[in-house]
Amino acid sequence: MLRKDNFFKNYFVSNYNFKKNFRKTKKVFNSLLIDIKNNNIPLIQSYEKKYEFDFPKTTVKKFSKYKNIIIIGMGGSILGTKSIYSFFQKKLKKKIFFFDNLDPNLNLKYNKIKNLKDSCFILVSKSGNTLESLTNLGSIFSKNILKNRLIVITEIADSVALSIANKYKAEIIEHKEYIGGRYSVLSEVGMFPAALMGLNLIKFKNLNKLIKNKNFVSALLQNVAAIFTLNSKKINNSIILSYDSALNDLGYWYQQLVAESLGKGGKGINPMVSFGPKDHHSLLQLYLDGPRDKFFTFFNSTKKENRNKISNNIITEDTKYLKNKNVEDVIKAQSNATKNIFSSKKIPFRQITFKKKSEDELGEIFTFFVLETILLSRLMNVNPFDQPAVEQVKEETKKMLR
Repeated sequence: MLRKDNFFKNYFVSNYNFKKNFRKTKKVFNSLLIDIKNNNIPLIQSYEKKYEFDFPKTTVKKFSKYKNIIIIGMGGSILGTKSIYSFFQKKLKKKIFFFDNLDPNLNLKYNKIKNLKDSCFILVSKSGNTLESLTNLGSIFSKNILKNRLIVITEIADSVALSIANKYKAEIIEHKEYIGGRYSVLSEVGMFPAALMGLNLIKFKNLNKLIKNKNFVSALLQNVAAIFTLNSKKINNSIILSYDSALNDLGYWYQQLVAESLGKGGKGINPMVSFGPKDHHSLLQLYLDGPRDKFFTFFNSTKKENRNKISNNIITEDTKYLKNKNVEDVIKAQSNATKNIFSSKKIPFRQITFKKKSEDELGEIFTFFVLETILLSRLMNVNPFDQPAVEQVKEETKKMLR
C-alpha cells in the first residue's frame, strides 16, 4: 500500500530545501528508532504485537453476544473506533452507534436503535471526567438499560466515570495513563470494540516489521521531509480528499491527530477532510485556482465492491461514454482526472490506495500517520503529546456551568 512513488511524485526531487530536509528527517528518524528501542515513548508499545490488553477473552466473549454496540466518547476516545467500523462495516454483522457530540436531537438518534435489550454500552473517557460524554450518558441512558451491559474504559483514578462504573457494577478496562486519546486507536480504546466486531487484533500491529521495511521507511522519510518543506513555505493546509466513503472517518481520525499534536505556539498544520466527487462541485475551483497554500492526500480504494452498473436507459449520443460503465468507474475517472490536473498545475499531492480492506492494511496506515506526526513534531520543535489550549477551554466551561 505504501510505496515511495505514492508520495509527492518527483515534486521535490530537484528542490535543494527538500534534499536538506530529507537528510534532517533521516537523522530525526534514527533518533526516534533509538527512543522506540529504549521505550522512551511508552504509547508506542500499543502499536506492537507484544502489547498486553487490559481485558481478557472472557470479557470479549461475554459482550460479543450483543448485536448492537453503543459507544459514548469524544475525540480520540471514539474517532479511531469509528474509522475501524467504517473501514470494515460492509463485512460486519454488528451495528455500532456512536454518540460523539452534544446535540439536543440525540434522543432521536437513540430512539432509532432497535432492540436495546440486545445492546451493550461502552463509555470511553481517559480522564473519566469528560463533560460531553458524561452529559450524553446521563441525558439518554437510564440505569435499568445500562445494568450488566456497561463497559467503562478509563484511567484507574478517582473520576466520575469510575464512580459510575462501580455504581452500576460495570466492566472496567484500564485506559493507560501514558497513552493519549489521539494515539489510542491500537490500545484498549480501539481494540476492545474491534474485538467485539470479530476482527483480528494482532494483525493491526506491525510496528517492528514496518520500521524494518525499506519501502515503508522510504515512504515515511520522503513524505515527512516533503510536508516539512511545504510547511516552511507556508503551504500548511493538509487536505484529505477521499473518494471512498468507507475511508471518510479515517480522514477525521487523521485530522484530530495532526491538529492536536502539531498546533502549538503559532506552529502547525491545518488538516481538513474533503469528499470526492461531491466536492468537485463546491471546493475544487478553490483547490485548482485559489491560493497555493494546500497539499493533498488522495484516499482511494481498489477493492471490488458490489458493482452498480449504469442503466442503458440514460445512454444517449452525449453520454455514450457511460455505456457498460458502473459507478466505481466514474469515481475512479474523476479521481484520476483530478490527479492529472493537479500534476499539470504542480499542486503537491500524495495518494494512498487501499486494496484488501484488511486489519494489517489499516494498522499500517494508523502506524504510518502516527510516526509521521511524531517526526514532524520533532522537526517543528513542538510537544506532540499535550494540548494545553484545549485544557483552558475545559476549565472555562466548568466556570460558566457553576
